[in-house]
Amino acid sequence: MIPFNIPPYVGKEEEYIKEAIASKKICGDGAFTKKCNAFLEEYTGTTKALLTTSCTHATEMAAILADIQPGDEVIMPSYTFVSTADAFVLRGAKAVFVDIRPDTMNIDENLIEDAITEKTKAIVPVHYAGVSCEMDKIMEIAKCHNLLVIEDAAQGVDSKYKGKSLGTMGDYGCFSFHETKNLSMGEGGALLIRDQKNVERAEIVREKGTNRAKFFRGQIDKYTWVDAGSSYLPSELNAAYLYAQLENIHEIQNNRMNSWNYYYELLSPLAQQGKIELPVIPEGCEHNAHMFYIKAKDLEERTALSAFLKENDITASFHYIPLHSAPAGEKFGRFHGEDVYTTKESERLLRMPMYYGLKKDEIEFVCEKVKEFYAV
Repeated sequence: MIPFNIPPYVGKEEEYIKEAIASKKICGDGAFTKKCNAFLEEYTGTTKALLTTSCTHATEMAAILADIQPGDEVIMPSYTFVSTADAFVLRGAKAVFVDIRPDTMNIDENLIEDAITEKTKAIVPVHYAGVSCEMDKIMEIAKCHNLLVIEDAAQGVDSKYKGKSLGTMGDYGCFSFHETKNLSMGEGGALLIRDQKNVERAEIVREKGTNRAKFFRGQIDKYTWVDAGSSYLPSELNAAYLYAQLENIHEIQNNRMNSWNYYYELLSPLAQQGKIELPVIPEGCEHNAHMFYIKAKDLEERTALSAFLKENDITASFHYIPLHSAPAGEKFGRFHGEDVYTTKESERLLRMPMYYGLKKDEIEFVCEKVKEFYAV
């Protein structure tokens, strides 16, 4: 059996968790949380990083900090996880979906401007598979129309666009450290904040609307409720697990990149024959080998390929059902323009097993079976 995913584990996680327990502070914002925040700030170049309980909650924090109100509109792709939309829907906003590019599965930057109305408050680019959206164009549009940009970089830790880390170009960036991601804390995420002026309020929102962070730094002699917020602070145990992996980020990423490149090498002949399509990495984008997918001819072929791989003890997985076609998507959002690629491309895509520690012979077996399927 070759599973779709095995959560990353480098060996120091248990040692650090025991250290966190021994510290007598496991509720959050202890030594390991601070280490993770500091690492992310230095590694990405963001002004401030705040570890959160999930990427969903990082996006919810961004929506609060962006002052999203009922009646506002937020532009995003429909081909994304529900959390991208939920964070803004919870604030009473409408999700305005636009079509994607077929090469990267990212939002089509050339369709954004036409979707802008007087109600538009923000643009939410989603960096699919750790491959950046065209951020220069998106930031230009946002500046021209005085809109906020909130990057959904759930899959984009350690990816770059023209040398800049994903999550650091918009007003806010949101990372995921879910068990399916390159680096994991089980459930968790981080909010990246570009502008210093937004840091203090972010700390308050994260700490249930209190100025508790300033109290712990000795800046005030007592803390109180000063704003709307929630409990977005993860446990120290989760942070300890993550920090072991942050320390080994290069080892993890090199291993995944080797696997990604090997998949690409072995499946290129099928792509050259026109039987499948492989991922596209545009110039200026440095991806993080978050996933390796192939595209079949259509939904019927993908379904048959997925079943064939399962018969051979290989777990491959399709991805999102476009949000605009879901019941909640119809209720809380609208699709602007024509759905040329979102549904069609989503029905073709199949993700191969990809995780830290995936063996070469396992990749070879997967590719042999994909080739066998197409040889029939």
